[in-house]
Parts: sequence; structure tokens; C-alpha cells
Amino acid sequence: MPKKTIPLTDVAIRNAKAADKPVKMFDGAGLFLQVTPTGGKLWRFKYLFDGKEKLLALGKWPDVGLKMARQRRDEARALVAQGVDPSEKRKQDRADAEGQAVENANTFAVVARDWHAKQVKVWSEGHAAKILARMEQHLFPVFGNIPITTLRAPAILPTLRDIEDKGNHETAKRLRQYCEAVFTFAISTGIAERNVGADLRGALAPCRATNRPAIIDPKGVAQLLRAIDGYQGSPVTVAALRLAPLVFVRPGELRQAEWSEIDLDAADGPRWSIPAEKMKMRRDHVVPLSKQAVDIITEIYSLTGQDRYLFPCNRTKGRCMSNMALNAALRRMGYEQGEMCAHGFRAMASTLLNELGWNSDLIERQLAHAERNSIRAAYNRAEYLPERRRMMQAWADYLDMLKAGAKVTPLHATAGE
Repeated sequence: MPKKTIPLTDVAIRNAKAADKPVKMFDGAGLFLQVTPTGGKLWRFKYLFDGKEKLLALGKWPDVGLKMARQRRDEARALVAQGVDPSEKRKQDRADAEGQAVENANTFAVVARDWHAKQVKVWSEGHAAKILARMEQHLFPVFGNIPITTLRAPAILPTLRDIEDKGNHETAKRLRQYCEAVFTFAISTGIAERNVGADLRGALAPCRATNRPAIIDPKGVAQLLRAIDGYQGSPVTVAALRLAPLVFVRPGELRQAEWSEIDLDAADGPRWSIPAEKMKMRRDHVVPLSKQAVDIITEIYSLTGQDRYLFPCNRTKGRCMSNMALNAALRRMGYEQGEMCAHGFRAMASTLLNELGWNSDLIERQLAHAERNSIRAAYNRAEYLPERRRMMQAWADYLDMLKAGAKVTPLHATAGE
């Protein structure tokens, strides 16, 4: 007749001593306490499943007392009775918990920052900062902490609609595009399976494209150039304004121009080499300098040649001029916000150079625009530098003639050389 198991007591457990080999103290119904040679006391549950004897760890005494150990044993026995292996269920529960932890960690804000960090390699510093600032201001505070796998369009749309209702249609449109890009990134990295950002297409009012204000009429350009020459502001600001129409780079690129980038003695002629990290499209850009541009740069050298920047900030040493300086100067000259801005010099050059008959490829390359046609971009790697140099000098001469009040007739045959 089998020996009857005597249930354990708290006193017996407490007084149990270690031996040279593990000692098993049985409680009943498969539960036993194993005392290790080092003195550890471990709860185990022995059970049969599919004809095989198995063990399930239930914890360590005294963290798990006798009462709790029996409760855990009873729960495990109930699973066995239901045809569920408690050991396999524990593994699955742990895997599910780990998966949920990963899912909870991959919030929209976390994934968005990861996406942003990858794009920084191809964006300019200013462009990248603007995108992150928009998301931090509008998106992250509302649903940034929601796991991206559980985030749905109805949770995003009210935020975009609020921005839209305030008249900021362009911002709302951009933010929706960022959402779609973040979800695309999440799908490609295996974090998400559905692009919720794409679900929002068509949910916002159509955004009417608006161009930055620019003067493109030759008579208006002539008046603007004369106004710049007569402006009584800071010599540094005046020099930047005079150079802007001659090089027609983006305002940020002009403000951040450094003396180390200027080479007036280059073998192929004076040039300004802008490094990729300053360019919106993350590509090195060369600006051939006309004689007029060289004269302006030479003049300003006497004032700022010892500084890092051609156009330094007049308040903070070591920094370039403010991003508002040129626009503020245009306002003081009488040009309203909707009439002309610093970025407008690019539209001015693009429009008039096209009207003068210059090759559009030369103009687009000088504007440092990205080639939208991927096939064309792959084969069109020419820098056109000699041609662009002729164009930039002809453009500077054309502006001089406008400023002098001469009547200029476009010479298409000459322009196309």
C-alpha cells in the first residue's frame, strides 16, 4: 500500500536543511519543495501531459509561501484538466508579454523620430529641423504616446482638422504627409502592417498652391535693384541684398555663406562652393560668380573678411545674420509681405532667364532643384558649369542694364549657346 503524503507546514519548510543532494519535500497533488545543496528552496509542480511527466517551476520560498504555491498548483492542474499544458502556456504568455512590451515601446513618436533620423542624411539641416519641430508641436502632444500599431485615422484626423480650421492648410497637408511617411517606414521595418497615414488621403480640404511673392516684371526688377542700391541699412545687409539677385540661392544658403567656400582664383573662374550639408537636396552646389558678384564680395571682405561668415550677425559673434534680416530690409524699403521676399529672387531669376531663352536645364541646375524624373536624373549628371558661368555673367549684365534703365530685348539665339 503506497505511503500517504503528509501535507507540508510552514514550520517544516522553515526548518528544512540542505543536504549533499537535492531533497524533495512533497505536499500533495504534484506539489513539492526542492531543497538544493546550497540551501535554496524551490517550489515545483509535477504533472502528466500527453503521457509525459513534466515539471513546472512555481517560484522560490519565501517569496512564494505555502499558500500561494498551492494556489499556483491548483491553477496549473485546472489547465491540465482543460487539455492545456501549463508550461507551454507560460512560454506563450511570456512571448505575448514581450511582444506587447515591444509594441508599447514603438509609439508613434518613437517611430517618427527614428524615421526622421534616417531622413536627416538626405535633408538639409534647416529642412530637417522644421519637420521635427512641426511634429513636436502638433502631433506628438496629441497621439505621440500611442503605439503605432493601434493608432488609427480617427485619432489623427481631429488634430489635422483643427490646424486646417485655423487657416493653416499647408501645415495640415504637410503633417498628413509626414504621418504617411512614418507609417511607410514602420511597415518597411516590420513594426506595422497598415499605412494609416494613407487612410487620411482626401480627408482634408484641397490645398491651393501659393508661390512666394516675387517681382518678375523687368520694370519692377529695375526699381527693386535701384532701391537696394539706395538702401541706408547695415553695410552687411546691403551687400547681401545686392548679391542675392546675382546668385539666386535660397536665403538660408546666402546667410550661411562662409569665406572658406569662396574661391576667387579658381582655375575655371571665381566660384562659391556650397557643401551638401547646407543644401536642401543634400548635394554639393557650385555657384559661378559673375564680375559683379566678385566686386560685391571683394567690397564686403574689408568688413567681414576676418569672420567666418560673409554676412555675420551684428549682435552675436560667430553667427550668421538672422533669417529675418533680408525680409525686414525689404519691408523698410517699402516692399510689402505679399509683394517681395528674400526667396523671391529665385523666382525672379527663373522666370526672366526662361523668358530670355536660356536652356531650362541650366536654370534648374543653377537653382539646385531636384530632378523629378528619376530616369532623366540618372542620365543627366552634367554640371553644365561652363554654360552656367556664361549664363550667370549674362544675367548679371542684364540686371545692370535694367537698373540703368536700358531697354533690353531678349536675344534667344545668344542665350542658348
